[in-house]
Amino acid sequence: MHKEQNDYGIRVHASPDQIPSAAWDHLLDKQDQPSPFMRHAYLQAMHDSGSATPETGWTTRFFSLWLGDELQAACPLYLKDHSYGEYVFDWAWANAYQQHGLRYYPKALIAVPFTPVPGSRLLAVSQAMRLKLLQAVLAWCKQANLSSMHLLFGSPSDLAACEELGLMARNTVQFHWQNLAWQDFEGFLSSLNQEKRKKIRQERRKVSEAGIQFDWFQGSDISAADWAFFYQCYERTYLEHGNAPYLTPEFFDAMQTDMPENWLLFIAKREGKPMASSLIGVHGLGSDQAVAYGRYWGALERVDCLHFESCYYQPLQWCIAHGVQRFEGGAQGEHKMARALMPVSTHSAHWLADDRFAQAVANFLDREGQGVDKYLAHLDERKPFKRAD
Repeated sequence: MHKEQNDYGIRVHASPDQIPSAAWDHLLDKQDQPSPFMRHAYLQAMHDSGSATPETGWTTRFFSLWLGDELQAACPLYLKDHSYGEYVFDWAWANAYQQHGLRYYPKALIAVPFTPVPGSRLLAVSQAMRLKLLQAVLAWCKQANLSSMHLLFGSPSDLAACEELGLMARNTVQFHWQNLAWQDFEGFLSSLNQEKRKKIRQERRKVSEAGIQFDWFQGSDISAADWAFFYQCYERTYLEHGNAPYLTPEFFDAMQTDMPENWLLFIAKREGKPMASSLIGVHGLGSDQAVAYGRYWGALERVDCLHFESCYYQPLQWCIAHGVQRFEGGAQGEHKMARALMPVSTHSAHWLADDRFAQAVANFLDREGQGVDKYLAHLDERKPFKRAD
């Protein structure tokens, strides 16, 4: 589809490769909250690897806004026939539609598949272009008779555009660690209260006494054999829970080839034999805005506290040593507070075509939002740090 709007052309794409990768990434770099998970190569790998395709319930309809040959705005959009892999839950909304004999799926989703990382979603050269892009998306959704459109884990600029166009806001909670310029891991531990400090030391001791040691590799130093071992661990984690993994081996092959600089791999070994791994995303290394993202992990053997060591303590130790300012622990997990990952609000925005359901959801979100505020206040009283005298 292509139509002109005051010399601006709106295009809808069935594949990311229909948008030039350099133009997309150049636009991404200008945003208020860029992340590696919005890079063109990441989204293209989701598509090409068979991880996010119509066969898995993700039908690509990326949008772009052009002025002549210059890309002014763009966003990933998927038609979804389920709500898996999103981490902002709307199953109750879908059930309500079904109970009233109405169709909820397919719905439209502006998000990164299987990736609950906050960041820019509506890429644009200006807020005016961001609004034009979102207006075009909503007009297309109405024309397609979709039930709804959802923008997940958006940046402040995204959410400002959504608010201006009347979308409903929703807040959820994640747990992120902030580096307070500690010199080493012991310095970090010394900032915690005695109970939490003692617990972490006990957990680390259990892993050490089990004879487990860690190696880490970053970027092109992660070998093909390391990637293959990681996938073995990742796949096993899903299969142990009775599910096939969301991401295919081909997806991680693409990460090794196209985005190696955005990955950090920890491998746990016992007697020299690999037996667990965790894969961490990284962004902005060497800058004062460097971020690490806890993403995937798995183990071939069960060892008490190995998950905490692999997914938190090893990455946090690495972040301190390399001046990384923030570590995002992923979706949910109140237990992360014991490891000094503190609660933060994450945000989404929602449009429903049916006014009756929109009002019902608005009322629900108002009540839910009050609950989230109380929950955050409750968590604030449980900070793991030493109390000031």
